[in-house]
Amino acid sequence: MLKCRPLFLPYIKPQEPVVSALATLYPQPLWQWFGQICAIPHPSKYEQALSQHIQAWARDKGLTVQEDKVGNLIIKKPATAGFENRKTVVIQAHLDMVPQKNADKVHDFTKDPIEAYVDGDWVKANGTTLGADNGIGMASALAILGSDDIKHGPLEVLLTIDEEAGMTGAFGVEPGMLEAEILINTDSEQEGEIYMGCAGGVDAEFTVPAQWQAPAAGVTALTLSLTGLKGGHSGVNIHLGRGNANKLLARFLADNASRLELSVAAFNGGSLRNAIPREASVTLTVPAAKLSQLQQQVADYQALLQQELAAVEPALKLSLAETTLPAQVLTAEVQARLVNLLNVCPNGVMRMSDDIAGVVETSLNMGVITTTEGSVQLLCLIRSLIDSGREQVEGMLSSLAQLAGVPVKFSGAYPGWKPDPASPVMAIVKDTYQAIYNKAPVIMVIHAGLECGLFKKPYPDMDMVSIGPTIRFPHGPDEMVNITTVGQYWELLLAVLERIPEREAA
Repeated sequence: MLKCRPLFLPYIKPQEPVVSALATLYPQPLWQWFGQICAIPHPSKYEQALSQHIQAWARDKGLTVQEDKVGNLIIKKPATAGFENRKTVVIQAHLDMVPQKNADKVHDFTKDPIEAYVDGDWVKANGTTLGADNGIGMASALAILGSDDIKHGPLEVLLTIDEEAGMTGAFGVEPGMLEAEILINTDSEQEGEIYMGCAGGVDAEFTVPAQWQAPAAGVTALTLSLTGLKGGHSGVNIHLGRGNANKLLARFLADNASRLELSVAAFNGGSLRNAIPREASVTLTVPAAKLSQLQQQVADYQALLQQELAAVEPALKLSLAETTLPAQVLTAEVQARLVNLLNVCPNGVMRMSDDIAGVVETSLNMGVITTTEGSVQLLCLIRSLIDSGREQVEGMLSSLAQLAGVPVKFSGAYPGWKPDPASPVMAIVKDTYQAIYNKAPVIMVIHAGLECGLFKKPYPDMDMVSIGPTIRFPHGPDEMVNITTVGQYWELLLAVLERIPEREAA
């Protein structure tokens, strides 16, 4: 049974009202902080308000706080009495959250607070991502910094920026910023699992140059939309067989554009390269004489998808609505190039790991399609536990680009975190979990881009581990965090800090 320690922080007034229901949950200091985090907008690229709030609080507490040149925060706290000779530990989380919302939700992630609420044993958000990824980890670190009765050695907290949109903060971490020998990453999303490795990745961007022509006479303009998909994290959820809105609409166009004489004016879908696209839309024209055929094909395609994806996408919906006639549509040649490229582009699991049962080795997410005056762009994210797997998919996409006659650019490559089965801190976490819960945790490698791989470059000898509570459907509006497991994660984190060994004598 979970032990409830009487750990309380003085209430800290946030810039916006704390979500009152959260502040009563256990552990109270963590949930108070998470309420404040929800109240202050902090999507990727817009973390400064939250960063400034944390800095002001840290200085008021008498803690040492530093903002590095890219915007990461490093906050340091001395050891509690009797723990001065323990190894220094850095608790690490990221400041930003993924901004995703349902189509009917009015919400500005740069201005509006997250509307979190309690539903049974879960905390959810009203129509948007919750930001439990990685707000719970951040809240736990800040709660420990603010406590006077948690036992720990010398402590550092590293809060990085822009993890969800390029890992800018992790790339900017430099040697000498941290003194710690041990790093505890808090960005894992399953209680009872200890992560000792993660995938690396690289962005791939196709650009299809646009050429335009006037719409034909006697056509009707329509918007074909696909909504209601679950989406989710393009690493953690990629093996679940969920629909990719971009791929599904591309499939429809490949089957119907030529015979129904459809002309595409715009194709837009997805919003983040690391989120499985939940929604996509195509603005198109159709000869008036073929409108009824198009309507029937859309109805038939929806029925087909509802049959194929019944188990994973029960809310899938295709809709066709008349719209204003566009001033221009893509030429037949460019449209054919675009549709064929999107239809044949790989998506999903490329290969499962031979070494770690049930873990994806290599994957590709066809994340974002954007139409502009000059081009249609497709942004994908390749992930792999091994460099050769990533390079193989890069080669596939390069070949595809050559066949399509369009350029592809690879950027933002980041390394994986190679598992270390002999990791001392992993052994501590494993033994501590066993002692608390009388069962063994699962040692895992995650198919997602934890920042640990990037930290290994400036700190190659740092011993690392990743833990966290159970978070479902991160990167989508269905995101939720399990309240009981937050308490379990908190108990584990505090017990591990208490068990950190002493520094070796010089």
